Amino acid sequence: MIVVTGATGALNGATADHLLERLPASDIAVAVRDTARARRFADVGVEVRHADYADPSSLSTAFAGADQVLLVSSSDPGADAVALHTRAIDAAVAAGVGRILYTSHQGAAADSPFRPARDHAATETALAACGVPWTALRNGFYAHSLDLVMGDWRDTGVVSIPVDGAVSWTAREDSAEAAAVILASADGIDGPATVTARDALTFEEVVALASASVGREISLEVVGEEQWVAARVAEGTNEFMARFTLGIFQAAHQGGFAATDPLLAALLGREPRTVQHVLGAS
Repeated sequence: MIVVTGATGALNGATADHLLERLPASDIAVAVRDTARARRFADVGVEVRHADYADPSSLSTAFAGADQVLLVSSSDPGADAVALHTRAIDAAVAAGVGRILYTSHQGAAADSPFRPARDHAATETALAACGVPWTALRNGFYAHSLDLVMGDWRDTGVVSIPVDGAVSWTAREDSAEAAAVILASADGIDGPATVTARDALTFEEVVALASASVGREISLEVVGEEQWVAARVAEGTNEFMARFTLGIFQAAHQGGFAATDPLLAALLGREPRTVQHVLGAS
């Protein structure tokens, strides 16, 4: 039995869909906070269980009988993600799960300026100490996030950033499919697994591709960190979220998201989607 948490979200929901292409529905369960939103899985024979990392009493039942559990990372910027993740890991161990998989992130590091990268690093430390075989899926930065970090470039013709750095922008759809391949395989991957697109591109390179995708020149402005934050706040973004997003650029500038690995292509049996694909489809 494979239990997939967070299956009402885009990432693990897609992973559950890909698992259904490979395994009988009776071999899969989804564990979600709102079971009503998982009706589509119940309709095809997947067991739907209630699970909330903030409610320890829900987790023992959610993980019961699981050979593998895929833990989704918290997406709440204001949450104590490490505490939530550790609680889920402890519950999986107590339930006798054979392997714990976790949706980590490329660039997981205790000293990263991007807070989620620090949370992922701490969670991986907890996994390493849990005594159960584990896999941390260090997914490349999800390429749909380009809409967040590049702003309204299609309307303005300008991309404004605080600092530049390379990022191996990776399609979330590809990461989801890769997780399903790993879960359905007889051979587990131990420890961290880097799951990224083939190339890491600077924002200068991304903007050149954006220009080509729309057939007109899009310009890049590198304005500095404080000026960039001030501009976001002036546009209506609260300062917490502006500085949270600033951490993406800072980590990229330090090389935190620049590593690439052929593993994703090998798992998919094809080339991963590219930035060109994402810009053209968005």
